Amino acid sequence: MPRNFKATNVYLRADPKFGSMLATKLINKIMLHGKRSTAQKIFYDALDKAAKKVDAETLEEIFEKAVDNVRPGVEVRSKRVGGANYQVPREVKRGRQQTLAIRWLIDNARKKKGKPMCDRLAEEFADAYNGTGTSVAWKEQIHKMAEANKAYAHFA
Repeated sequence: MPRNFKATNVYLRADPKFGSMLATKLINKIMLHGKRSTAQKIFYDALDKAAKKVDAETLEEIFEKAVDNVRPGVEVRSKRVGGANYQVPREVKRGRQQTLAIRWLIDNARKKKGKPMCDRLAEEFADAYNGTGTSVAWKEQIHKMAEANKAYAHFA
């Protein structure tokens, strides 16, 4: 191990098809029980199916724009002040924005039942690419909560 290695560092390899770290993070979030090849197959099949639904130049553009459309700018955090809990709006750092967007895309795809995961994920990608769907609605709901509670921003 290198001398400057920290236990918190995570070494990720870019995915084999696109060479994208974002794709690797999505695949890792899809992966269950260490089955990376299954997760990759789900991800790539979902992208192929989403490409048929939307008119995008490249497959990589589809998931990048989908993640960008779901990425939240603000969130609310609970803060206890004088015996009362307040929902305090806060800006979200870039890394957390990406993590939340990926989490929401995958979780909302998993909530849909009755179809294979690649079909559910393809629908979620296509909807997020077009600025509609469950994940984008989730982001808008978070933004509305932050807007409604901006009077408590001074507690941040």
